Amino acid sequence: MAEVFLSLGSNTARYRHMTIALDALAEQFGPLLLSRVYESESVGFRGSLFLNMAVGLSTELALADLAAYMRAIELNNGRQVGALKFSPRTLDIDILSYDDVCGCHAGIELPRDEILYNAFVLQPLSEIAPDRVHPLDGRNYRDLWLAYESDQKLWPVPFRWQGRNISVD
Repeated sequence: MAEVFLSLGSNTARYRHMTIALDALAEQFGPLLLSRVYESESVGFRGSLFLNMAVGLSTELALADLAAYMRAIELNNGRQVGALKFSPRTLDIDILSYDDVCGCHAGIELPRDEILYNAFVLQPLSEIAPDRVHPLDGRNYRDLWLAYESDQKLWPVPFRWQGRNISVD
């Protein structure tokens, strides 16, 4: 079983798309490790606020099959093929890490470089995997978050999923 960490984000019908993504992930992979849900400003373009979170799961799927499954969830929820990198998203699911795999595999660069650069990725990841070591940097995600310096702003927001509060009230 591979240990996988994902980043989920949406700034279009945000609560609906995040709920749909979590439902699909739980149905396919079983119990999920969930960070709080954060609201953040768009990075790289002017757009409405995003919801972001990190999710941990275990899978027997090969990396290529996992990537195809995540892409199908995105496309089934209105993700536009060929959309600009910095543009609104109905749903964005990024594979941050797959065990300790490093380098380009199945067309995916791992670990995803956004871990080190975007608060909306690193802070939620540090919540669910604080002691997990970044395979290239060598520091754990808690220490990376504590050392993080940027003007990116994010804040936890209320979010209920499957009858339970997974974020702040």
